[in-house]
Amino acid sequence: MAEEGAGGREYGTGHRLVGKNYPTPDLVAKVTGQARFAEDHRAEGMLYCKLLLSPMPHARVRRIDAREALALPGVKAILTADELPPPADALTDNGTVIKANPKGERALTMEPLYRGEPILAVAAVDELTAAEAIERIHLDLEPLPFVIDPLETLRPGGPNPRTDGNIWVRRPAPPASPGGPAPSTPPPEVSELKWTAADFAAAGPGQLPTGKTPEEWSHGDLEAGFQRAALVLDETFVTPDTSHQTLETRSALAYWQNGKVHVFTGTQSTAQTVPAIARWLNLDPADVVLVSEYTGGGFGSKITAGISLVIPALLSRKAGAPVMMRISREEETYIGRARPSLRGRLRVGFTAQGRISAVDMLVICDNGPYDAVGDAASAGRIVSLLYQPEAMRWRGATVLTNTPPRSAQSAPGGMQGIVLMEPIVAKAARRLGLDQVAIRRLNCPEGKAPFGPEVQGRRAHVTSAFLKEALDRGAEQFRWKERVARTPRRMGTRVRGVGVSLSCYVGGSIGFDGLLLLTPDGRVHFQSGIGNLGTESVVDVHRVGAEILGVPWERCEVIWGDSSRNLPFTCVSGGSQTTHAMTRAAHATAMDARAKLQRIAALTLGGGPELYEVADERVFRRGGGASLTLAEAAQHAIRLGGPFDGHELSPDLNKVTRAAAAALAGRGLVAAAKDAYPRDGVTHSYVASFAEVEVDVETGKYRVVDFLAFGDVGSVIHPRALGGQMLGRSVLGMGHALGQRWVFDPHYGALLSTRFHHSKPPTILDVPTRMQWGALDIPDPETPVGARGVGEPPVGGGCASILNALSDALGDEVFRRAPVTCDAILAALEAGRPMQPPLEAHV
Repeated sequence: MAEEGAGGREYGTGHRLVGKNYPTPDLVAKVTGQARFAEDHRAEGMLYCKLLLSPMPHARVRRIDAREALALPGVKAILTADELPPPADALTDNGTVIKANPKGERALTMEPLYRGEPILAVAAVDELTAAEAIERIHLDLEPLPFVIDPLETLRPGGPNPRTDGNIWVRRPAPPASPGGPAPSTPPPEVSELKWTAADFAAAGPGQLPTGKTPEEWSHGDLEAGFQRAALVLDETFVTPDTSHQTLETRSALAYWQNGKVHVFTGTQSTAQTVPAIARWLNLDPADVVLVSEYTGGGFGSKITAGISLVIPALLSRKAGAPVMMRISREEETYIGRARPSLRGRLRVGFTAQGRISAVDMLVICDNGPYDAVGDAASAGRIVSLLYQPEAMRWRGATVLTNTPPRSAQSAPGGMQGIVLMEPIVAKAARRLGLDQVAIRRLNCPEGKAPFGPEVQGRRAHVTSAFLKEALDRGAEQFRWKERVARTPRRMGTRVRGVGVSLSCYVGGSIGFDGLLLLTPDGRVHFQSGIGNLGTESVVDVHRVGAEILGVPWERCEVIWGDSSRNLPFTCVSGGSQTTHAMTRAAHATAMDARAKLQRIAALTLGGGPELYEVADERVFRRGGGASLTLAEAAQHAIRLGGPFDGHELSPDLNKVTRAAAAALAGRGLVAAAKDAYPRDGVTHSYVASFAEVEVDVETGKYRVVDFLAFGDVGSVIHPRALGGQMLGRSVLGMGHALGQRWVFDPHYGALLSTRFHHSKPPTILDVPTRMQWGALDIPDPETPVGARGVGEPPVGGGCASILNALSDALGDEVFRRAPVTCDAILAALEAGRPMQPPLEAHV
C-alpha cells in the first residue's frame, strides 16, 4: 500500500518499504534518554580538560607561565600548541597528494587570530580544578592589528587580519608527467588584496564598491542582455553571519588502548571522520577507533567532527588517562563554526514579460581567519541555475577577518545567493505588474538545465529539474491566488503580506560503497558508515537493499556509529548528498547480494542463475520447483567460500570497504559493491517556498502566519523524515530573516552574541502552528532509486519567502539586509527608506 504524507498525499506507490513511514531503530533510545552522546560516555580514571581562550582578536603569545597551575593539586597535564603534531598531507584514493596547509587552523595556537581561539588546555581530576588552573596561568601577549569587517581590510591602507595579508591564493599544480600520478596542488598562500580610493568613491550611498576580485566567470552577452531589458535593478544586500547553533557542542572523550586512540564525539560522517582524526594526530587510520552513535546536530559544522578533538586525545596520551573535554555554549560559539556573511551587489535586467536577460553579480565573503570557504562561488552557481539568466557575470572575493572560523552551513553560499537575488525578483514583479509565482515560473530551471561558467566551451547541467511542477503544486496547496486577492490586507495597525521563493542546492554524489552480511539465521546486517545526526539517512537508505532482497524490515539490522564494527567507505553527510549517494550504493550492494544468491542456488540446486528469483526470504526457481531459504543460502555461502563469504572481493572497492568486508569474511554471505552507475549531470534538489506574515506597523513586531515548502527531491524514501527535513531546514532559513546574527564590539574585536538568547534560533513560538510540506515524488532519471538529497535545498526559501512577504506587506524601501528586526522596520517606516547600516559588518 502507499504511505500517506503531508496533506493526505500518498507516497511509495508500488513499493513495499521505499516511501513508507516506519519506527527507526534509534527512536526508543532517543525518546527514553538511552541514546548516548559524547558527554554521556565515561571511562575509568577519566580526567577533565578546560581551554584557555585568547582575550584578543589578534596577538602573538610571547610567554606562558604555567607554574602556579601545575602546582595546583589535581592538575595532571597542560597542552600547548608546541606539542601538536605538524600538519599532515592527505592522500586521495587515486594517489594524489593534497599538501597540508601550514597556515591552516590547528587545535591550539601561539598566534590567535580571533578572540576566543584556544591557546592551551589543562587536564585535571575535575572541571573545577581545571578551571582554577586556567585562572592561574599567566600569558604575555603582543597585540597585533586586527579587522572584523571585510570591507575595512579592502580599503587602501586598511589593516590586514594576518601579518602577511587578507586573502588566500592557490597556485596551480604543476603539469603531470606521462604515466605518473596527478601532481599535488601546492598549499594555499596568504596574499593581499586592496581596492582603490576611486573604487570606494564611485559607489553610491549604500552601494557595494566594485573593485577588482581574484575570481570571475561569465557566459552570454551581458551588455546585450541589459540592452534588451525593460527594467534594470541595481541592488546591494547583506546576509548575516550565523553560528550553527547545534544543540550538542563539540565535546569529546579520548583515551589510548593497545596503541590505538579511542575517540567519542559527534560527527556527521562516521567513516570519513576516521581518516581526518588520523591526519590530525599523524596516525595510521587503522589505529583510530571512533564511536559516534548519536550526534546532536551538525548543519555542516561537524562534517568530519572538529579538529579540537585532538586536544583530549593528546592530553590523554600525555597524562596516561582518559580525558573528557566538555565544550560550553560560549566556547562552541567561538570554535563551532558559522555561516559567512555575503555582501552582494547585483545588477539584474528583466524583459517586459519578466524574463531575466542579464545578471551582473559581485559578492564579498567574510571568511574568518582560516581556510577559505566556498560560499561566494556557490552563491554564483546557484543563482545561475535557479533563475537561468540569459547572460551572467559573477565576481567574488573571499576575504579574511579576525572573527571565528567559518565553514559550510546548510546550503552554503546557495542560501545567501538566493537571499541576495529573491528580493530583486519580487521587486521586479511589482514594478512590471506580474504575479510573483508567474515570474519565477518563467525563469526557473527545467529538465537538464545548464548552470555556471563555460568550461572548454560547455556549461555544466543538472540531472533533472521539475521545479515548475513544484511551484504549481505548492501554489495550489498554499491557495496562493486566494491569498493574493484577499482584501482588506490591513486591519487596524496590522498588515499582511505573502511571499514566494525559489530554492535549491546540490543533492547527491556518486562512487561510494555499500556492505551487507547475510548470516546463517537469515538476518541481514547492513553496515552503515553514515553519521547519525538526526536525519535518519543512516538507516533510511538501507531499506532500498531490504526491498530488493525481499526481506522483512524486522529481519534487518543496521550497524552504525562505531568504526571498529566494520563500516564501509561512505560519503560525508554534507551537501545533501547522503540519500542520493548511499541509496545508489545500497542498490548496488543489494544487487550484488541477489546475484550471489542466484549463483548459490544454481550451484546447489542446478540450472543457471538466471532461472532463480529472490523474494520473500527465499531463492526459488521461476515457475516453481526447488528453493533455498536465505538462511540456507548463507550457510552455503560459508561452505562455498571465495566471492560468496567475503574472502574474494572486487578490486573496485575502496580499501576501507575491503578491510571491513575482510573482517566479516566467513560469517555468512558477504555482499560489497561500489556505486558504478552512470550519471549524466550534477544532482540538485529544489523547493518552492511560500509564506504569509502579519506585521504590526505600530511596534514593528511581525509573525509568520503560514508557511509551505513543496519539494522536487526525487523519489520519497521516508515521508516522515522528508517532512522533518523540509520544514526543519526551512526553519533554519527563517532564523536568518527573523533575528539570528553576530554582533561585535568593533573597538575590541569582541563577539558579543555568544549565547543562544543573543542569536536565538527560531523556537516553536516563532513558527506557524501548522506548517505544511509536500513533494512531487518524481524519480530522478539519473539514479537507480530516483532519490535525491533534501537537507539543504529548503534553507534559502525559508529565509527569502519571509523577506518577500515582508516587502509585500510594507513595500520595497524597508530593509537592505537580513535579519529584519522590529527596530529596523519602525525606523524605515518613519523615515521612508531603509535605516539599517547598509554595509557595516556585525551590527
